[in-house]
Amino acid sequence: MHTYFLAPVGYSVGLTTVVLGLVHALEQKGLKVGFVKPISQDPPGKPELTTHFIRQINHHPAPEPLSMERAEHLLSLGLEDQLMEEIVSLYQQALDGVDVMIVEGMVPSPQHAFVASLNSTIALNLQAGVILVGAACEQSSEALTEQFELAVSSYGAHNTIAGYIINHIPAGQDAYRFGCEVMERSLQLQAHPLPYLGGIPHKPEFLHPRTQDIVEVLNARVLHAGEIASRRVRQNLIIARSVPNIVYLLKPGALIMSPGDRDDVMMAVALATMNGIPLAGLLLTSDAEPDPSIQQLCQKAFSSELPVLLTAYNSFESASLLNDMSTHVPADDLQRMELVIDFIAEKLELTALLAGMALPHELRMTPPAFRFQVVEKARRLNKRIVLPEGNEPRTIQAAAICAQKGIARCVLLGHREEILRVAEAHGVELPDNVEILEPERVRPHYVAPMVELRKHKGLSPAMAEQQLEDNVVLGTMMLYQDDVDGLVSGAVHTTANTIRPALQLIKTAPGAKLVSSVFFMLMPDQVLVYGDCAVNPDPSAEELADIAIQSADSAAAFGITPRVAMISYSTGESGVGDDVIKVRTATQLVREKRPDLIIDGPLQYDAASVESVGKQKAPNSPVAGQATVFVFPDLNTGNTTYKAVQRAANVVSVGPMLQGLRKPVNDLSRGALIEDIVYTIALTAIQAEQVG
Repeated sequence: MHTYFLAPVGYSVGLTTVVLGLVHALEQKGLKVGFVKPISQDPPGKPELTTHFIRQINHHPAPEPLSMERAEHLLSLGLEDQLMEEIVSLYQQALDGVDVMIVEGMVPSPQHAFVASLNSTIALNLQAGVILVGAACEQSSEALTEQFELAVSSYGAHNTIAGYIINHIPAGQDAYRFGCEVMERSLQLQAHPLPYLGGIPHKPEFLHPRTQDIVEVLNARVLHAGEIASRRVRQNLIIARSVPNIVYLLKPGALIMSPGDRDDVMMAVALATMNGIPLAGLLLTSDAEPDPSIQQLCQKAFSSELPVLLTAYNSFESASLLNDMSTHVPADDLQRMELVIDFIAEKLELTALLAGMALPHELRMTPPAFRFQVVEKARRLNKRIVLPEGNEPRTIQAAAICAQKGIARCVLLGHREEILRVAEAHGVELPDNVEILEPERVRPHYVAPMVELRKHKGLSPAMAEQQLEDNVVLGTMMLYQDDVDGLVSGAVHTTANTIRPALQLIKTAPGAKLVSSVFFMLMPDQVLVYGDCAVNPDPSAEELADIAIQSADSAAAFGITPRVAMISYSTGESGVGDDVIKVRTATQLVREKRPDLIIDGPLQYDAASVESVGKQKAPNSPVAGQATVFVFPDLNTGNTTYKAVQRAANVVSVGPMLQGLRKPVNDLSRGALIEDIVYTIALTAIQAEQVG
């Protein structure tokens, strides 16, 4: 187990976000990461931000840091040893079962001149390798080099320096070259070369606050909240000109600042809102509210999703205060912080760091590692995935994200003008590599193949043409003809609407007796596989054995070592009854068909998942207490369990992913988030390679 201490070499280096990004990047490598912030520099009563975000985003039980007041008190009494003992105690609290520990140092300040020395002492007492963190910001590269020289002199005498990271590299600069030049510029640093662990470009879009964040800054009154918690301010606009000269400025993310007596501006904002443009909000300045008659006229817009605020400051005072607003991510803005963390994790180069670690033989598949691997595999495959619900807003946004990240080449089925209108209304700019296909234009190509495929059912050309008016059927025929590699649907269609055409046209894979499904359950520290929770109501013992084999193979395909638990209401030989016999028979059938699989059953859920219970109830089981694949005896049990775990434990479930088809078709929940659709598209792309 290795420990790394992140130490800033100057002010405003973005230490919190770099620490969180490093934790995320290590988790993506399959490591279980512990975290501790020994001493908080935040004011009393306010949460220590890194610890807060670690708990909320990474679900780590990070210990509460000591206060700066406590540290200063002990140091003033000459009790540095006691301070170190308390810090080591915090460190030990976070050690349980981790592969690597990350410790965040303190940021130097004029009020705390002792910080650099104390950082070095803490790193030494924790036997931690030091990672130096600097930031280019607006300073010269020469000044940054000097900061690293001083830090190496300070830490190098007592600590091992494991590498360095540079944050906020100016846009347009080659991050790797920039970082290397910092070292090459100094003879001292050349004599003690340090591994370059990554350069992080400056991204102004990560500084966009939510509309609700400006309320406190301007002491504003909320006249109408709307989507105040989710809309972001990309641009502050003071409206001084007439409406014809500002229409082009009414774009997604714009905060419109105007006195309430500008009736023309009020009506322009109302029209923009009613046309689906998600403005960040309307800020009425100088305590001037619109005339009641104008308010009545604009009532529909002003009572919709548009946030409307009122402040006593005039427009120019408001703009000045917003320009000086803190760029720190608020404690409750998890969405923004997650975007920043993902970006930083992508920019870190951890080869040198990982080379010094003793990696475990079998890495636990953590949620960050699972998501990372799914995206990376999909990127390499570059598959073409059809999305029949092409005009659905979440689907459009997911397609855009997939294109931007290179996850898949998405095909949206629908009318081009409508899709582009929906995209524009939601502030989405569709990349050129998102393909839009007009159903009317492509439908005739699939009539004859569908008639040939279903002629044994008496399908006529007229009937085929009618069925192909359903975009899910059309997309399924595109998949059958190998014009696309996979299909994802279900954001507005039922599971039956998605699966039925696949069963009729794609059919089951060779050797598969049925189609089943799995959910990937993203537990706090591990990804588990649940099957079947979506398709088969009451499978026989033979079908249950097939489901177990399919689920184990799916787990292995996504990097999860399958240890299969056949779930029942009893463990081992203790239970009787038809349901237990079915599970026991299915387990034996799997052992006969696939002796390579690690499987046991029947097992109760707690015996399969909790090590202490497993040792007690099934001491000789190779699965009890460490199962990664849970196969449920029927749909009632499986569906209920996955939803109970999902809601009670507040975990993300990815799926259902269908198994057993000749070609990949996957269903979405109608409540699917954009992120869910993105990952389902990635899963489908990977499946396409496996069945291909």
